[in-house]
Amino acid sequence: MTATFTVLTTGYDSLDTRNAHRDGKEKPWHVASTVSLLCDGDTIVVVDPGMVEDRKLILDPLATAGISPEEVTDVVFSHHHPDHTLNAALFPHARAHDVWAAYHNNLWYDRPADGYQLSPSIRLLETPGHTPQDISTVAETTEGTVVLTHAWWSVHGPAEDPTSDDHEGLRASRRKILALKPALVVPGHGDPFVPDENTPV
Repeated sequence: MTATFTVLTTGYDSLDTRNAHRDGKEKPWHVASTVSLLCDGDTIVVVDPGMVEDRKLILDPLATAGISPEEVTDVVFSHHHPDHTLNAALFPHARAHDVWAAYHNNLWYDRPADGYQLSPSIRLLETPGHTPQDISTVAETTEGTVVLTHAWWSVHGPAEDPTSDDHEGLRASRRKILALKPALVVPGHGDPFVPDENTPV
């Protein structure tokens, strides 16, 4: 059995605008996470249900896929920034997963994330760098390995993560992901891309 993969909504981040606003004044910038759907048998996973302009951007394509929010079994947070977690409550029956544990209702399941299997074809991978707590979701599909990650913001960069305090750790995580020879990388704020020799490490 293999997983299926769908982008529910493609994210973006106006990094240049945000950096220009770091002058102590309250000014908004536009940011949305790339939100994805993975299905593997009875396991239905939404990855990074974070900030979007309208929740319909998550819910409408989910409905098109024939899935109700109540049917989602698992939600994965690549990390704990609100732009990747804000809409988790849309999925009332889902277990939530981060680097430390799995959570469901009032149950907290401590476990290491690295290698944790959500299903036979979907697993977690610890990939610190953007934050110390970053994880990636690895799915084996008929098209090959798909990695959903914030090790890259988008195919367009930036090559160096401007918010990271651990650039060497991020480079190590990027190498770890590329060693899987993924057919597709789904970055935190952009369209999926096929990694090649020009992919920043």
